[in-house]
Amino acid sequence: MVSSKLEKSCSFLVATDKAQASQNEIRTALESNDEDAKVEAMQKAITAILAGEQFPALFITIVRYVLPSENHMVQKLLLLYLETIEKTDAQGKLLPEMILICQNLRNNLQHPNEYIRGVTLRFLCRIHEEELLEPLVPSVISNLEHRHSYVRKNAVLALAAIYRLPKGELLVPDAPELVERMLQNEQDLSTRRNAFHMLAEHAQDKAVAYLFQQIDRVADWGDILQIAVLDLIRKVCRSNPEQKGKYIKIILALLQSRSTAVMYECAVTLVSLSSAPTAVRAAANCFCQLLVSHSDNNVKLIVLDRLQELKDKHRDVMRELLMDVLRALSAPNLDIRKKTLDIALDLIDARNIDEVVGVLKKEAMKTQSRELEKGAEYRQLLVQAIHTCAVRFPDVAAQVLHLLCDFLSDTNTASALDVIYFIREIMQTNPKLHDTIIERLMDTFPAVRASRVCSCALWIISEYCTRSAEEIAAAVEMIKGCLGPLPLFKEREAGEEEEAEAPSSLPIPIQMAAARPAVLADGSYATQTALPGEVPGGAPGAAGAGAASNVPNLRALLLGGDHFLGAVIAATLTKLVLRLRALRALPPASVNRLTVEVMLLIAAMLRLGESGAAAQAGLHPVDADSRDRMATCLRMLAGGDEGAARVWLEECRAAFAALIADKQQREAAEAKQEKAKSVAQPDELIDFHHLKMRKGLSKVELEDAVASDLARATGMADAAAAASNRLNKIVQLTGFSDPIYAEAYVTVHQYDIVLDVSVINRTNETMQNVSLELATMGDLKLVERPQAYTLAAGAQQSIRANIKVSSTETGAIFGNLVYESTGYADRSVVVLNDIHIDIMDYITPATCPDVQFRSMWAEFEWENKVAVNTAINEPLAFLDHIIASTNMRCLTPPSALEGDCGFLAANLYARSVFGEDALVNVSVEKLPDGRLGGYIRIRSKTQGIALSLGDKLILKQKG
Repeated sequence: MVSSKLEKSCSFLVATDKAQASQNEIRTALESNDEDAKVEAMQKAITAILAGEQFPALFITIVRYVLPSENHMVQKLLLLYLETIEKTDAQGKLLPEMILICQNLRNNLQHPNEYIRGVTLRFLCRIHEEELLEPLVPSVISNLEHRHSYVRKNAVLALAAIYRLPKGELLVPDAPELVERMLQNEQDLSTRRNAFHMLAEHAQDKAVAYLFQQIDRVADWGDILQIAVLDLIRKVCRSNPEQKGKYIKIILALLQSRSTAVMYECAVTLVSLSSAPTAVRAAANCFCQLLVSHSDNNVKLIVLDRLQELKDKHRDVMRELLMDVLRALSAPNLDIRKKTLDIALDLIDARNIDEVVGVLKKEAMKTQSRELEKGAEYRQLLVQAIHTCAVRFPDVAAQVLHLLCDFLSDTNTASALDVIYFIREIMQTNPKLHDTIIERLMDTFPAVRASRVCSCALWIISEYCTRSAEEIAAAVEMIKGCLGPLPLFKEREAGEEEEAEAPSSLPIPIQMAAARPAVLADGSYATQTALPGEVPGGAPGAAGAGAASNVPNLRALLLGGDHFLGAVIAATLTKLVLRLRALRALPPASVNRLTVEVMLLIAAMLRLGESGAAAQAGLHPVDADSRDRMATCLRMLAGGDEGAARVWLEECRAAFAALIADKQQREAAEAKQEKAKSVAQPDELIDFHHLKMRKGLSKVELEDAVASDLARATGMADAAAAASNRLNKIVQLTGFSDPIYAEAYVTVHQYDIVLDVSVINRTNETMQNVSLELATMGDLKLVERPQAYTLAAGAQQSIRANIKVSSTETGAIFGNLVYESTGYADRSVVVLNDIHIDIMDYITPATCPDVQFRSMWAEFEWENKVAVNTAINEPLAFLDHIIASTNMRCLTPPSALEGDCGFLAANLYARSVFGEDALVNVSVEKLPDGRLGGYIRIRSKTQGIALSLGDKLILKQKG
């Protein structure tokens, strides 16, 4: 590790991939009379010095040949050169040759050209040698009154930089007074901003006095000066919270600024200073205005993050502005829409649900336009949002039902699946809509082209189509129509010509078809389907493809090899026939005829799956599970007992009802747990704000005083919890017998780690140059090296280090404490304990729909497979241990994990602070010897999270 004494400060960097020039080449170019050659030589010299080269002999050449130049570019490069070279010796004293440039700098500060004066003043801002600056102070002060604003604003910056130095108050004792006098008469905006910032930093009382002197004109100031005012207000209120009231009025006035940057800063400052409803409402209105008026998507996302924070703390105020927040849905970016919907769904209640659903319906209708970017994904988000609204408020389901049914035939399968799952849940939770849904579903079903959507729709029809014999018969006829005429696949007779084959005997890849509207002769519209490989004209291939466009949906899917759908169709038809028998509304002859027709359809599907000719045509043979299920249906139709009929007709729906009830119970328990969080201690004082003295207080000040009292009263539990968590995160770095004791408090933020290291001198001697030297392993990077300190005997010092985190991965921080002590020639080193950064600090439990989990599981490419090796003997206890160890949420409902069958499979899910998804599948069984066996599989989009989580599981799974 490099000692901090050897490090130099650097204020700029120049990257180059060219070879470095030699010292002689640069000297030759500098001694020439060509100004362009001098410019190029100075650039090469600066680049080489920044790359670590040392050109000590070049300094005198530059003093002789570059200093007298009148070229502005050469003078600017000269200042950059002086900035990069070392100006002090090993003992920290100014090099004698630096006196040569001091007179030149003074001449530049008195130069007739304002550009030369300005760049020289900017150069002085980055000089820290008091001996070099001291003779230049009078010239800097005189530039405060220069006629040109460029010089004046840089003079203020230079004066502030000099005053900031350790001996700055000795060099310019009256700097605040000079700047204050200048500020009274200054007209240039940038100069006033620099002067005001200097006063706010070094003479806060003078800045406050100037602010209140000009309080009536603050609203007319420029944006950069208004932002400086907000910085001052934050500093003052942080050090003196009692003064908040009078500053909040200024912030409310600045909210009307024409600058969006000032509006945003005002809103953020207002929320950080006050919890008064009026102030929060004004800030939220400002955020909503920025959300609509600003075109930058990044700004919109940042504003939505602020609104999310407001929603968590001030839900009632945000509910009033819900419709304003929803205006952000007009943005074309999908991330903005998703975040907007997340905020809106947390704010809906009985008063605004109708308005919210109305907006969602309008947006859903817009997605039918083909010009809309990412319309299918946006439609899926809207369907999920409407689903959530309808589950919470069942009365709105009827409003959206007909619109959503139109999306069942959507080409985006995920969106159509969300719709059919929504319909399935509404059928169970809202019995009043049964008849409407069944009627609408049967009308829409022939247009559905996705296999999974068809399966779910058929289950709904089979379970809830119970009103009358006519309805059941209509459902059977609808399914028969979707299957088309029998046989499904025509066996070719010996000697039959190939051209005579029926068009329905070919597997039709319906999913690859592209539909487009066609205009008929009478002006009406029809749907035309073009299949890949279609040949224009009268070729037989074209005729076959044209006939294929009319193939019913279920027939097309079956001919595509989907035998699982065939098993679902068989089960649906069987249930419908059994319900018809149970109603006893038709004559036995009619029921028997229908039974025979259904058995014929099931036999046709079985024959299709087992046909040799179909296999030769490329159709997959039927799988054993689907064959067994169809055979079971045939046996049930041929004659089953009452017990078996009860299983088919009652227990299927009862299982689904139990699933929905379990889901509602879990959601109610989570809501109850959220409400049960204590907001006040039982022995807190009760604040009667109506009895407060109102004299001289505005409404905002009164509300702020009350809100502050409430925050003080209710924040004790949070403070105690925070203190407890803080103690849990302290890491001891050295031993108690070491001469210097150190411990660190590790704070993990979203993208960085802050180490607060407390260092105590345990000896009776003074320690000098105590420095913390750190190194990292993994995707961690040290932002800056902490400075060195001097510790008296028994003294304590807090050292802060910032470490940047770039991905969710386990890392380690290790290092030394280095110090110098009297009586020792060498520096002493104390090696610190390693600090391991746990992946658990980055991931938080999250939830996602089962469909989304399966989709991500298929998509993610990184998998880590961990074999189960544990001393725990029970599968459920092992799962609970894994959940507790990995900070993940179990997506598998508890009802599915009940019972003792000797094996268990569950899905776990978490999301990192970087937005990465972590998926875990636990598959475990109890072996004959009583131990547990199986695998834990982890999948993620990035390698780091999969490997780190796997290492964590290997360590923790033993129990």
